[in-house]
Amino acid sequence: MEKGQKCQLLIDDMSNEGQGIGRADGMAVFVKGAVPGDTVIAEITKVKKNYAFAVAAEIVEASPFRIEAECSYANQCGGCTYSGVSYEGQLQIKEKQVREKLIRLGGVEEPKLNPIVGMDKPYAYRNKVQMPISTGGIITRKGGIIENLGECAIGFYKAKSHEVVNCGQCLLQSPPAEAIAKALRDFMKSDNITAYDPKWEKGLMRHLVVKTAMGTGEVMAVLVINGKGIPNSAKLVELMDNAIYELPVREDGVQYNLESVVININKGKSSEIMGKECLTIAGKPTILEQVGDMQFEISPLAFYQVNPVQMKVLYDKVLKYAKLKGDEQILDLYCGVGTIGLYCANEMRKKLGGKGEGKVLGIESVKGAVIDANRNAVINGLVNAQFLCGRAEEELPKVLKGYTDKDGFQVKPFKPNIIILDPPRAGCAPELLEAAAAVQPDKIVYVSCDPATLARDVKILGEMGYRFVEGTPVDMFPWTRHVESINLLQKKNS
Repeated sequence: MEKGQKCQLLIDDMSNEGQGIGRADGMAVFVKGAVPGDTVIAEITKVKKNYAFAVAAEIVEASPFRIEAECSYANQCGGCTYSGVSYEGQLQIKEKQVREKLIRLGGVEEPKLNPIVGMDKPYAYRNKVQMPISTGGIITRKGGIIENLGECAIGFYKAKSHEVVNCGQCLLQSPPAEAIAKALRDFMKSDNITAYDPKWEKGLMRHLVVKTAMGTGEVMAVLVINGKGIPNSAKLVELMDNAIYELPVREDGVQYNLESVVININKGKSSEIMGKECLTIAGKPTILEQVGDMQFEISPLAFYQVNPVQMKVLYDKVLKYAKLKGDEQILDLYCGVGTIGLYCANEMRKKLGGKGEGKVLGIESVKGAVIDANRNAVINGLVNAQFLCGRAEEELPKVLKGYTDKDGFQVKPFKPNIIILDPPRAGCAPELLEAAAAVQPDKIVYVSCDPATLARDVKILGEMGYRFVEGTPVDMFPWTRHVESINLLQKKNS
């Protein structure tokens, strides 16, 4: 196989980058512009030792999953990897990816995997958006002064680039996100506010982050800036408030309201979207979300699941796997702001005639998230949940014995019989898995956002005495390559 060669391929899979995958001469070929089910004439563009890259020069037979992208930015924005694949096709691809990773990387011969849980309406589901702000690189230096000569672009990066696509409408975002982005564009143009240029490390506006509490309608706008403040910020707040006020009432009766405007300071060269310092310039420092009979405060830096509809599906599946009676001792690792742990604590409170004495202990390394988690426990009146700050592998040995910290805060001895793991895409640290397995809980409920790292960790836990029992993929991110899954592991001798 060589560059420029053409060959006919049947596409049977899809890569994380949205390329169709076919096979020729014993090699995997990643084909741009192809989707699973296509038969294509592929033109080879690059050849490696064990695989090759190609473009679809001709569609010989179109896949039944192939569709015309609904989004007008599909060929520019790098966000929706599956924009050319029907939703039914997306679900099949994602379920297959979880299954095959468990078999190939996890060593699970015949994994029991339930059908993937999709959405009835896979649109406008995101309650959080992070949009870079740019002027398309058209910033020049004259006499030492930075001038903004281009139209302000607020949107998303092109695939594999830092060029911002100015998206006026995104099918995945909430209406408040689009309304606030438009208000910010108008403000930057009228008041000649510069966007940050990473080349010169000059310019003010870096990112716009919008959080929408779907259950209550409360909206937070976070303006990430390379400076200490925004000139004429009162005007900007008024523009954003008017934009939200003009949005129609939702079909379910929820009215959106701008409740919080926050400046986040992130100066100079930084790969992080947000800095550590937040200043509330209008309204409250947090917004309140309602999920079922529970409430959660959301702060500017807090992690919170971006799809509230599927979040409830996911958490209900956690409860199903945990089979709570009300007296369990649950250890929630990588707990974030404690939503899963609090969901379990609330369920245990309902058991045993409302006298469930079970407890949730969460451990998280991010201090701000721990503060949010404990505050959310208070908001929901959950005295059976407690959250600690630290590295789980370091805190676990102390937690088992009980201790008093430097501030006199007492942690009683805790022996969990259920451990919940909800790590980032990188999966669990090996030392954390070792520490968790050493506790010997009856069950481990693993919430994964990456099938490959899930499979790797399932294999490691298998070597430590835990067998994979069952899993359920949940489509938290329609039109993108990402998929979550909830997985139950159990001690082999139980």
